[in-house]
Amino acid sequence: ERLARHYDIPNVAGPEFRMVSYPDDRRRGILGHGSVLTMTSHGNRTSPVKRGLWVLEVLLGSPPPPPPPNIPDLEETGDSEGGRFKSVAEQMAEHRANPACQGCHRLMDPIGFALEPFDAVGKFRVTDNGSPIDPSGELYDGSRVEGPADLSGFLLTYKDSFLRNATQRMLTYALGRGMEYEDMPLVRKVQAQAEKDGFRF
Repeated sequence: ERLARHYDIPNVAGPEFRMVSYPDDRRRGILGHGSVLTMTSHGNRTSPVKRGLWVLEVLLGSPPPPPPPNIPDLEETGDSEGGRFKSVAEQMAEHRANPACQGCHRLMDPIGFALEPFDAVGKFRVTDNGSPIDPSGELYDGSRVEGPADLSGFLLTYKDSFLRNATQRMLTYALGRGMEYEDMPLVRKVQAQAEKDGFRF
């Protein structure tokens, strides 16, 4: 019941788990999971950068390069103007004005902004500090997204990258060491076997 309230699912009473149908596809897959959305936020606000980085690194296995030195944190750019708190999108626009930041943020930010309809603990919302949220954008390959559901669809076009990365991460955990070049035949074998079984664990 507590989890259902968090996810705005009506008519669920009691502590036991049960299957429910979500009314739309905005929470489709792992990207709408409250734990992931909380983990990729700061304590008091969302972080499109952390969310975009997490998708690139954890799901696709393609992290951008580390930020250049001496780049100020978002908090240092100021979160209010004229007596009004700025939205995260407004603060990020100022941060991206630095030419040294633009390359990586072009990769991460549109992914993270597509998840902005979820607040720092993963509850759905339509405004941020009183400003309407615009989750639309253009991803690094030119694809347009209008929000979380489109982002999920976009990621499905990179299924091979996801499967390879997930396999490598699971093998790293199982073996207690990172993957090496000579491990790649095993990674490919695991992927091929998983495909025959409908990609089930």
